[in-house]
Amino acid sequence: MNSISISALSFSGTAYVSMSNRVAPTASETEDQADEALGQDKPIEAADEATAGPTRADGTPLAPEEIQLLEQLKQTDRDVRQHEMAHQIAGGAYTSGASYEYEMGPDGKRYAVAGEVPIDYGPVPGDPQATIEKMQTVIAAAMAPADPSPKDLQIAAQARQYLLEAKLEAAQQQSMMAQARGSEPSDPETAETPLEQMA
Repeated sequence: MNSISISALSFSGTAYVSMSNRVAPTASETEDQADEALGQDKPIEAADEATAGPTRADGTPLAPEEIQLLEQLKQTDRDVRQHEMAHQIAGGAYTSGASYEYEMGPDGKRYAVAGEVPIDYGPVPGDPQATIEKMQTVIAAAMAPADPSPKDLQIAAQARQYLLEAKLEAAQQQSMMAQARGSEPSDPETAETPLEQMA
C-alpha cells in the first residue's frame, strides 16, 4: 500500500490518486467530464453579442462588474480544462477521465473552476523495468501542465521515489544474474576452443 499524504485509493493492490488543479475556491458541484460537455459554451451569434452584450438566463443585460466576473470565469474554465487535458494526454493508460467542480456564472451557465484526473501511480509488483517505464510516464503526466499544482508536484515526487527504488531493484537483479552466470560450469558443446576465440 502506498503511503502518501494526499487522497489515495487502493484497488486490487494498485494505488490511484487524483492530480487536481484548483483555480478558485468556491462552493461548487462535481460532475464528470461527459456532463460538462452538454450545454456548455453555446456560441452566441456575433450580431446579438455586439448589440446586446452578455445577458442573464432571463435575457436581461449583465452589469459591468458581472461581465468582468463572467470573463474571469470563462478564462478559469479554459485554464482548468487545459491543465487536466495535459495530465490525461501525458498519462495515457494510467489516467482516467477528468472530473470538474463548477461555479454558476451570472449568465446562468456553469464554468469549471477546479478539476482532477485520477492516475494509477503504484509500482508494478515484481517487475522493476515495468515500474521504471510506468513511473517515467507518471512523472511526465504530473508535470505536463505549464503550471503544476502542489498536488501534481507531490505525485511526481512519489513517482520519482518509486522510480529510484525500481532502478535499484533492477540493478540488484542484473548483478545476481551476472553472478549466477559467472558461477555456472561451462557447457563443453558451446564452449569456444582457443582457435575459435582467435578467429
